[in-house]
Amino acid sequence: MRHFFGAFLLGMATLTVMPTEKVLAGTLTGQAPIVIGHRGASGYRPEHTLAAYELAIQMGADYIEPDLVATKDGVLVARHENALAILNADGTLNLTDTSTDVYERLQFADRKTTKVIDGRSITGWFTEDFTLEELKTLRAIERIPGIRPQNTQYDRQFEIPTLQEVIDLAKAQSAALGRTIGIYPETKHPTYFDSIGLSMEEILVSVLNANGYVDETAPVYIQSFEVSNLKDLNQLTNVSLVQLINPSGRPYDFVVNADSRLYRDLITPLGLAEIATYANGIGANKNLIIPRDSQGNLLSPTTLVDDAHAAGLIVHAWTFRDEDVFLPTNLQGNPQEEYKRFYQTGIDGLFSDNPDTAFAVRSTLVPEPGTIFGLGFMPLLGWLFRRRK
Repeated sequence: MRHFFGAFLLGMATLTVMPTEKVLAGTLTGQAPIVIGHRGASGYRPEHTLAAYELAIQMGADYIEPDLVATKDGVLVARHENALAILNADGTLNLTDTSTDVYERLQFADRKTTKVIDGRSITGWFTEDFTLEELKTLRAIERIPGIRPQNTQYDRQFEIPTLQEVIDLAKAQSAALGRTIGIYPETKHPTYFDSIGLSMEEILVSVLNANGYVDETAPVYIQSFEVSNLKDLNQLTNVSLVQLINPSGRPYDFVVNADSRLYRDLITPLGLAEIATYANGIGANKNLIIPRDSQGNLLSPTTLVDDAHAAGLIVHAWTFRDEDVFLPTNLQGNPQEEYKRFYQTGIDGLFSDNPDTAFAVRSTLVPEPGTIFGLGFMPLLGWLFRRRK
């Protein structure tokens, strides 16, 4: 089982900067739950841009999350998908899956193509058909303008960042603010990228190693919806790994390998025990932690957080957004209450498009500086070392 000593040390280093009022209990190690800027502060800026990441940090995020895809020349860049722009069946632009202005660039009109990505036929433009130099000529646009029209004012202002540029930002902000900013990269479509000769694992580990991120003390989590690439990464690096869990379906590598197990099978006691052999935690869709009824109202929490903790796994929940379209029916207009209820389940962190809201709610719940949820330092240290035996 992979261990948590590095995560503990990182939490201890950052805990005392958090404003506090009340006691919150239940996380695996007793650390305050982390706030992860989901694709940056994507509620306020076009996602996966340096502007979005920097704003997330300024809003209190402990980690920033770049989804990673590969360029033609083998550079990892931050995009939600390898599709830079997608066309609907009738040839019109898909306004919920387009994140760059590539469709406006006449010089790249011939790059439009149709591919099958994880079993889905997609027509559009793809990162793996562009060199980094070519991608750098493109500009980001708001991916969901119908929901976030205010973000369109920033369209065409920002480049596509590389993983190295995201790391450079995190390190610079850490130095400027006097607190550690971590990165939380996700490998997107690793089986697909393997199939076209752009294996992501080796590239990612090489970049992390070059930046001194080599073990569990590093402020890094690598996440994936697939299983086999996390197992590969477990052999290549000692940084922390997180298995992402959807509420339905199964990992695409399971589809390719004719493994009939579903995501739901991975969160049984047996499944969690297996995850603990190659990863440090799970990144769970929040509906698996507190489900909703048929009207969209929050119900009572499931046992998933306790079950994962019993297996020695941290739990990070995704994704929290302030807009009513994403909120439970009974919490419309009150995103703060949703955060509060999830923090109270004992989750170890959460992904948020609005890290300022996540930070503000956490600030009313975490313990006084220098305490560990009322437990005291030495009892927790003893607990930690007992777990490592």
